[in-house]
Amino acid sequence: MDVIQHGAPHRLLTVARGHPYERDAFAALFTDLAEFDVCHVEQPVAQRLLNTRTAQEFDAVVFYDMPGVDFADAAAPVVPPAAFREDFCAMLDAGIGAVFMHHALAAWPAWETYAEIVGGRFHYRPASLRGTAYPDSGYRHKITHQVSVIPGHPVTEGLPASFEMTDELYLCPVFEEDVTPIARSDYVFEDGNFYSAAKAVAGEMHSREGWSHPPGSNLVGWAKHWGNSPIVYLQGGDDADAMGNENFRRLLHNAVRWVSGGR
Repeated sequence: MDVIQHGAPHRLLTVARGHPYERDAFAALFTDLAEFDVCHVEQPVAQRLLNTRTAQEFDAVVFYDMPGVDFADAAAPVVPPAAFREDFCAMLDAGIGAVFMHHALAAWPAWETYAEIVGGRFHYRPASLRGTAYPDSGYRHKITHQVSVIPGHPVTEGLPASFEMTDELYLCPVFEEDVTPIARSDYVFEDGNFYSAAKAVAGEMHSREGWSHPPGSNLVGWAKHWGNSPIVYLQGGDDADAMGNENFRRLLHNAVRWVSGGR
């Protein structure tokens, strides 16, 4: 567990792993959050900290992790232990704010409550969600798109009306009716513009042969609440280029400050 000291009164826990990531670029995301001391921990050790006893030491948690998917078994869903589920929900009932980034949308696919907490789910395998059967989700790397910022929310304060970003995008279920939109993409979220996640797991990268998926939401950022906790999901942040985008950083920093408000 790495602690980055900024000599500041607020405390931020960042959680990663379960999916490859660029550690230096991720750490650099938080260097401008000067008012936060940042503590970084990776999965699976992070699961021991996600409870009211430990998480109450932090003002917010940023999730850039993807537990609950066994890639050694063709991305088989792993059911989280009952004690972890109880602790995670208790942590949110206690009002500890959370920001979920990028592939965190794919975590814990065998635990439907997690999808309800975040506001959607990315599927590596066909699955049922809210009683609807879905195919595996779609992905597309290195898409240059325009992000339109939706004004009127603290997370979008100080951002331009739109900005360009190059990043990986997802085609997957989003509970748009249950969230507050904060950012949309001008990309077309239809299966002809994405590749099959299940085929990628099987070793067929960049393939959509025989695969189809319903049209999806163009939301790439939203806010909501779960229990007493403010929640933000940002789809951005796949690689160093995306994480280095100045406006994406500002969006993330605003999100961290918003979810940590009042603690």
